[in-house]
Amino acid sequence: MKNLLLFLFVFSIIFLVFPEKNSAAENLQAMIDSLEEGAVLQLENKTYEGNIVINKSITLAGTVNTVIKGDGTGNVISIEAPNVTIKKLSITNSGMDRNSAEEYAGIKIHTNGNVIDNVKITESFHGIYLSQAHDNKISHVEIKGMGKGEIAAQGNGIHIYYSNNNLLTHNKIEGTRDGMFFDYGNKNESYQNNISNTRYGLHYMYSDENIFKKNTFTMNTGGAAVMNSNHLVLEDNHFIVNYGNQSFGLLLLQANDNLIKNNTFYMNQRGMYIDQATRNRFEGNKISQNQIGIELWASSNEQIFAKNLITENTIPAVTIGGSGENNFWSHNGTGNDWGSSFPLTDLNQDGIGDFPITYRSSLYQLLEDQELSYLFLKSPALPIYEKMNAVLMDEKIMFHDPHPLAAAKRNNHIILIAAVVLAAVLTLLKGRHLLCITFGRNGRKT
Repeated sequence: MKNLLLFLFVFSIIFLVFPEKNSAAENLQAMIDSLEEGAVLQLENKTYEGNIVINKSITLAGTVNTVIKGDGTGNVISIEAPNVTIKKLSITNSGMDRNSAEEYAGIKIHTNGNVIDNVKITESFHGIYLSQAHDNKISHVEIKGMGKGEIAAQGNGIHIYYSNNNLLTHNKIEGTRDGMFFDYGNKNESYQNNISNTRYGLHYMYSDENIFKKNTFTMNTGGAAVMNSNHLVLEDNHFIVNYGNQSFGLLLLQANDNLIKNNTFYMNQRGMYIDQATRNRFEGNKISQNQIGIELWASSNEQIFAKNLITENTIPAVTIGGSGENNFWSHNGTGNDWGSSFPLTDLNQDGIGDFPITYRSSLYQLLEDQELSYLFLKSPALPIYEKMNAVLMDEKIMFHDPHPLAAAKRNNHIILIAAVVLAAVLTLLKGRHLLCITFGRNGRKT
């Protein structure tokens, strides 16, 4: 009897001192289940443990140090009702089993009209996963993955699956597999997101009529990969220092009728890589200091390049696998600004060069046959290789611009590119040591 009384006394003391440990963290799920439709649940500055399911239209609001920590076996938050709002809290520890029948996430959304705002997600397979979920808004969310060394073992920052008309804005994603992955997602809009240290910052698969504006991609293996997707608008985005073997700022693969406008491609291995693509339009882009400005495979037809600034790239543009004669380097009498790479005269001062630009090269064959040749594009041996093949008449036309832009219209472009370079330096300031190691002081890889 005395032992029983002693046990009850000790148990009571523990319950009083550590109540949050003995009421299932006040059982957040029970609190949610007790709410009426449309209610607001204000969470405290503490950690709530356990996975939760939201099956009614409520608002879940945290404060500075509110954390919802999953048990590592599933989705931390599953939204199964429409018009749910989650804001001002942190989410961590979803299931990480990439072989599971269900792909787990910090937040998994199955419904429409939800708002996710000012949320931080860590230690989760996918950050946010939208599954057949439409008209949702995801903004000011910070998602941090495990980094490039763990790419294969984790999911995507924001994963869009058969989901349409969603708005993604002002989110920051770092170190996930892909930053934003769209799989059969149509008419979604993405603005002012910042994505770094991923495999592909943006990845579209079978996703049409999406808008992607004013986003920044830095330090990814590939900035944006657009595959089997049509009628997209990619405008005013920055693709900066996406570098490595076979890396690119933008990849178009079997992608048709897309508008690529006013984007900046700076210090990528390849600014743009275009393969099996048709009727895409490239206008007003700034393509500078990439190893290859534009790599265009002859399997692509009816591309239009006009009003682009293409300057200071090791190779301005190259056509591989054929002549590429069905692509066009001017539109309505206006071509591209090739910077100082091709000196022009403009005697009548109409802003158009007096003579067309035709660029010939023999590197196309080397790039097609030897993948490792991309690593040596800055080698002094390559100009010698080019001159030898010029003597042997073993060159082909890489592009022909019949109406190149002359220096008279170049000043505004120079100002804009200088501003972008400054923005890139500020964006990558904390990674400046890595840049010095990778490129060296003279821009060459060391």
